[in-house]
Amino acid sequence: MIIFGTRPEAIKMAPLVKEFLKYSDQFDTRVCVTGQHREMLDQVLKFFEIQPEFDLDLMKPDQDLYNLTASIITSIKPILEVFVPDYVFIHGDTTTSMAVGVAAFYFGATVCHIEAGLRTYDLHSPFPEEMNRRVNSVISQVHFAPTEVAKKNLILENKNPSNIVVVGNTVIDALKFAVKKVKAPGYANSKINNLKKLIEKDKKMILVTVHRRESHGSGIIRLCKAFKEILEIDPGLQIIYPVHLNPEIQKPVYDLLNQTNNIQLISPVSYPAFVWLMEKSYLIITDSGGIQEEAPSLGKPVLVIRDKTERPEAIDSGTAILVGTQPEMILSEVKRIINKQEVYNKMANLKNPYGDGKASKKIVSHIMSII
Repeated sequence: MIIFGTRPEAIKMAPLVKEFLKYSDQFDTRVCVTGQHREMLDQVLKFFEIQPEFDLDLMKPDQDLYNLTASIITSIKPILEVFVPDYVFIHGDTTTSMAVGVAAFYFGATVCHIEAGLRTYDLHSPFPEEMNRRVNSVISQVHFAPTEVAKKNLILENKNPSNIVVVGNTVIDALKFAVKKVKAPGYANSKINNLKKLIEKDKKMILVTVHRRESHGSGIIRLCKAFKEILEIDPGLQIIYPVHLNPEIQKPVYDLLNQTNNIQLISPVSYPAFVWLMEKSYLIITDSGGIQEEAPSLGKPVLVIRDKTERPEAIDSGTAILVGTQPEMILSEVKRIINKQEVYNKMANLKNPYGDGKASKKIVSHIMSII
């Protein structure tokens, strides 16, 4: 059973679902979604042509972590009892993955953790994701780490090295699938057609995303100040900013940036439309973990607007720069990348440290070897 609930999880689990389904003679594979995200989750399922067998549909307005965690654990129990899975696959660091992992552990299934071993070593940054991923590592029996760094983190926590497999990140599998589909002749997407009208071809486009809890409050106010100042660097720049639906992000962003020239504030876009946006961008500024992993495969430099990241490989390899949320640091790095072609070219042409797009094949192969 492969279980997920948010859009990022769906993107990263979709290629694994499709890979397991190729071997229906060996595996009875079922998909369960919690609905932690709803509309955004459904868009991804439709794009990858995945139909879940079970849908808990747990999303409620103003839902907090207490209610969500309790609802997932109690709602997944009867599903586990119906299907009786030998293996339960969870992903990353969401509340869905942690709660499902606990329930699967109670049930007695073998818990397999995709994207295992990421760490900031600060339980409050990111919150609650760092705690979630650590809990997942405690209850999982099979750890699929994206990198050698992640594997070392798990070994330092006394996880059995024989239960850790370095496979790369499945997000690269998903990205390659998406790029191929979006570029295919005859592919039609109304959202992409609308985006084409927003982008000025004679300007370098900077793509911005902000969603993490540590960016709320004063953080998002500082970031809005930085975005305004970026556009003062060069009249040939344009920012496209899909604004997260969380009111903690949405309200200050529209209050502070709605009347700013050369910045387009848009609603969150579907996964294929976002892949198209990444391809068309010159530079990406984000607090997203997934984008840190995806952008190098598209040759796009990334500025990470966080104080800490659980993905040091991107920083160490040079495909991304950790800049925090202070406008001065963000502005300095944007200037350096925009004004120095050699800096831009070096970042754009580096090898992606998160894999080759074959993570799902490696995961399935490993499961075949141990059953």
